Amino acid sequence: MSKNLKPYKDSEASKKVQVTKMFDTISKEYDGLNRVISFGIDIKWRDMVVNIVSKKKPKNILDIATGTGDLAISLTKTNAEEIIGLDISDGMLEVGRKKIKSKNLDGIISMVIGDSEDLPFENNTFDAITVAFGVRNFENLEKGLAEILRVLKPNGIFVILETSVPTNPIYKFGYNIHCRFLLPIIGKLFSKDRVAYSYLSESASVFPYGEALNNILRKIGFINVKDKPQTMGVATIYTASKG
Repeated sequence: MSKNLKPYKDSEASKKVQVTKMFDTISKEYDGLNRVISFGIDIKWRDMVVNIVSKKKPKNILDIATGTGDLAISLTKTNAEEIIGLDISDGMLEVGRKKIKSKNLDGIISMVIGDSEDLPFENNTFDAITVAFGVRNFENLEKGLAEILRVLKPNGIFVILETSVPTNPIYKFGYNIHCRFLLPIIGKLFSKDRVAYSYLSESASVFPYGEALNNILRKIGFINVKDKPQTMGVATIYTASKG
């Protein structure tokens, strides 16, 4: 956790414990609030991730920080034989399991509780790994990324979708207004957890993005690292592979 980022609730608890409690608490309202907060644009971003992954024609995919399974469900369009959604919050996973069952996708998608920094898989297991709006919640970013590299197959693709800060001054001003004021207000109005959405907005504002995150990925050992800002730079899609 950044030194500039206040703990979610309990300063004595680890970031991992705090984030788990937070997402368990907001799990039932998370999908609806996500649509409102992003004005529905997050759906388009996820579709772009799916298109990138589809080009690799993966047989199996791991979606880390899968939450309620939005991206895992969309990834079925890749025709992968197996998709595993992993998350540390059982509350989020339970919402996801219901969605998956309602869509008759439980034969393709399995939801697994697990820690991104200690993945329960063998080396070189997955053709593709994705993380949407989750890497900023890793307690130890480099450890989590190293685990991802470990379980990714050689020539496999890793795709991150994460919030970022626009470089254009005008867009940046609007982004800061949205994150610092609108997002927490929406969270207070519609969520029973008033602190959670303040945490989410603040964590987004201090997380490394663009070339800073590219350099971390390269340091871990990823190759072919690229980033593509989305929607005026409020989010970025990163792609990388394993040699």
